[in-house]
Amino acid sequence: MLPLYKTDLHKTVRRALPALCFFALSGCMVGPDYHRPKLVLPAGYKEAAGWLPAQPAAAGPKGDWWTAFGDPLLDKMEPQVMVNNATVAADYYAYQQATQIVQETRGGLFPTVGLSGSATRSGEGGGNVGASGTRTGNGFSVGPSTSGNFEGTVDWTPDIWGMIRREVQSNVAAAQISAADLANATLSEQGLLAADYVNLRASDALIALSQATVVADQQALQITINQFNAGTVPPSDVITARTQLEGAQAQLINAGVARAQFEHAIAVLLGKAPAELTIPPGSQIMTVPVPPPGLPSTLLERRPDISAAERSMAEANAAVGVAVGAYYPQLTLSAMGGYAANPIGGLFSVSNSLWSLGASLSGTLFEGGTRSASVAAARDFYDETTQTYRQTVLTAFQDVENDLSNLRILAQQAKVEAAAVADAQKALQISLNEYQAGTVTYTTVVTAQVTLFSDQEAALVVQQDRLLASVSLFQDLGGGFLAADLPSAAQLQAHLPFAP
Repeated sequence: MLPLYKTDLHKTVRRALPALCFFALSGCMVGPDYHRPKLVLPAGYKEAAGWLPAQPAAAGPKGDWWTAFGDPLLDKMEPQVMVNNATVAADYYAYQQATQIVQETRGGLFPTVGLSGSATRSGEGGGNVGASGTRTGNGFSVGPSTSGNFEGTVDWTPDIWGMIRREVQSNVAAAQISAADLANATLSEQGLLAADYVNLRASDALIALSQATVVADQQALQITINQFNAGTVPPSDVITARTQLEGAQAQLINAGVARAQFEHAIAVLLGKAPAELTIPPGSQIMTVPVPPPGLPSTLLERRPDISAAERSMAEANAAVGVAVGAYYPQLTLSAMGGYAANPIGGLFSVSNSLWSLGASLSGTLFEGGTRSASVAAARDFYDETTQTYRQTVLTAFQDVENDLSNLRILAQQAKVEAAAVADAQKALQISLNEYQAGTVTYTTVVTAQVTLFSDQEAALVVQQDRLLASVSLFQDLGGGFLAADLPSAAQLQAHLPFAP
């Protein structure tokens, strides 16, 4: 290819090409530049006032948020979600695909270089032929001939108007959306695991309560039988006591249904078949952590769904530039250089060199309004993503406010339920003493038993709801996610790895 630069014209092209490349890669870009819209945000959370201490703006969940619940088994299972969960894995590969699309689009900024070469050897003959290919006898022969060619080509459409660069921007934003979706999927699956584990332990607590109730009802039945044998109570009391026991036994059996389902759900979240996981019974989690929500303004940087919605605006904004770029003409440059020779031994001789330079300019003079419609549609889509972003932010504030109010109200209810359980236990003991003394009927005992079980079950449910509200608050505060952790445009174009 060296002969391509032997003439002054070639030298001029050689010198101008880098400058043209620089201009095409760093020149103007048509379409609007992206600016994140400003929102009017509240100064604080309404539901946090009066019962949560003020926290610095940087406060919030960090890292392994589930450790705040103080359960070793939960701490062991949660990290497995990022490794084995199929939903998270699917979002990871979606992100990988998005990064490859960035690379594919970015390739359009650079020239396409081609290389080709060929060599042929041919000949024909007949009769008696001498070594020099001369006629002898009745035949004539031409000696074998050899020829070949070698050429390289360069084609390039400079991105003068920035249309390709806008498309790269759009695809970079799409990849960042995919990264935020991956973080959101990871947080969601980890939250589901924590919620299912809370529900599993609540089922264990209900089973333990039902077992204790069965034991108490068995003791009450034996007291009733003893009273009947002594002739102090009618047989109907024995039947009532037995009925009460059988009802408690049925509730105990039924409590196992929900537990089994939660165990199966946990196995799937960990990427296992239900038959591969067995969780031994345990007690209900007693710690109800309440992560500080910080300032509402920080929520915009801590929620992966908000980051995805914000990046959607950037993607749509860049798409407007791509649509606007279709108005402008496209310049295509081409160059060819090579050699062709016969015989092949002189292929790379300067005298056998070939070269050509070319340029073409193409544009549309009339298209019936399709491009203006494309630009208008792109702008409308950007406006749509702006409203979606606004709604996502408002919904995020609603989620946090709901979690805070749930935790505050449920904490108050838990105190009342604890007092109710204590009073019901006293009432049951008094009614049993009075029944044994013969001053009340067995109906009084049954009523006290039902009341106690109902209050104890309600207390368990309140604790379960408080824990679920805490898990939800950790999720709604982002679980330690930061928008700054999303891969930058430079990282995506360098194809660097990302993990939420």
